[in-house]
Amino acid sequence: MFTCYTSAVKAQNITLKLPAETVRKIKVVAAERGASISGLLAAKLEELVGEDAEYQAARRRALEWLAQGWHLGGRQPSPLRGFGGAGS
Repeated sequence: MFTCYTSAVKAQNITLKLPAETVRKIKVVAAERGASISGLLAAKLEELVGEDAEYQAARRRALEWLAQGWHLGGRQPSPLRGFGGAGS
């Protein structure tokens, strides 16, 4: 298990296939930061998931806002206007 934010969550192992040069570089980065490769990757993936969730929520709010439409001034359209009624 590892701690994500403030609660412990069940962890699952995954296997990654990376170029040897990338692995060499990430080992250096992890050592410089006093972290493990697994810890660095977990943090970055959590960040990515959080960003995607925030984007999806913002997108949903924007689409709901667009669906409401806006009154841009002027008079409200008459339901009879243009259909041969009294407003034509």
